[in-house]
Amino acid sequence: MADFDIGAIVHGLHEARSRWRAAHRPTGELSGIEFPSRDALGTIVGQLKSLLFPMRLGPPELRPESEDFHVAHALDAALHALLRQVRLELRYNAALRQRGDAAADAAADADIDARAMDITRTFGAALPAIRALLDSDVLAAYQGDPAARSVDEVLLCYPGILAMIHHRLAHSLYRLGLPLLARIIAELAHGQTGIDIHPGATIGAGFFIDHGTGVVIGETAVIGQHVRLYQAVTLGARRFPADADGTLQKGLPRHPVVEDDVVIYAGATVLGRITIGKGAVIGGNVWVTHDVAPGARVAQAAAREDMFGPAGDTA
Repeated sequence: MADFDIGAIVHGLHEARSRWRAAHRPTGELSGIEFPSRDALGTIVGQLKSLLFPMRLGPPELRPESEDFHVAHALDAALHALLRQVRLELRYNAALRQRGDAAADAAADADIDARAMDITRTFGAALPAIRALLDSDVLAAYQGDPAARSVDEVLLCYPGILAMIHHRLAHSLYRLGLPLLARIIAELAHGQTGIDIHPGATIGAGFFIDHGTGVVIGETAVIGQHVRLYQAVTLGARRFPADADGTLQKGLPRHPVVEDDVVIYAGATVLGRITIGKGAVIGGNVWVTHDVAPGARVAQAAAREDMFGPAGDTA
């Protein structure tokens, strides 16, 4: 049996890392910075789901009389573990800003623990409001799907609800200035459900994604209350402005605004900073790049006429 040339492979990997770090971190000042952990955040989200919905997503042996005890225990564990991850992101961000300035590094370290505690306390205090939003999402799914037999079935089985649990948590962290932690939590749901919601997206109460697979919602999308989406819907950007050197500009509003009570059917693509007016219905497989009036209905034939001119007999 042939031996593997382990030494040569290790050396090659070392060289590849060195080239990357030399190109992207010229002074090597971030090489010793610990990074937030995807695995740790997965455990934290599991604890948060357990305390948000203890009798459905908590441990199977849990009984109603010990519900508050379980919630307290899970909350304490989750917030202490989250505090460590918050510190890691804040330290990483500080290192990026200071770039090896020792005096600035020391000042940043002195402030990070206090900031991390404030952020984690604020996040914890928001959990009752997050639970209320999720209740509205579960109810919207139950009321919006004739196949749903109970709200418990919705909570336990619907991928759109799993994605929204992650999103409500991730969005709170995003607003608290932790985009990396938020993005990791969002991507955990993306991997499990096929639903890709950027944590920066603002989504109102009573949001329902039916079926869900292939849904994409961009960072600057704004979605009102009681909105329903079906599978393979995209709320995306139409263009990406760049700086003079070709670098894409970050943070510009570039995704749709979807007002209250809108329904968007399967396969629809809605692009750019446009507004879909209250109560509008977007039909399946259409491509929308212009504002839609409140209460309007956009179907394939109308969308084709808008893009290519009046439809012929074969449209």
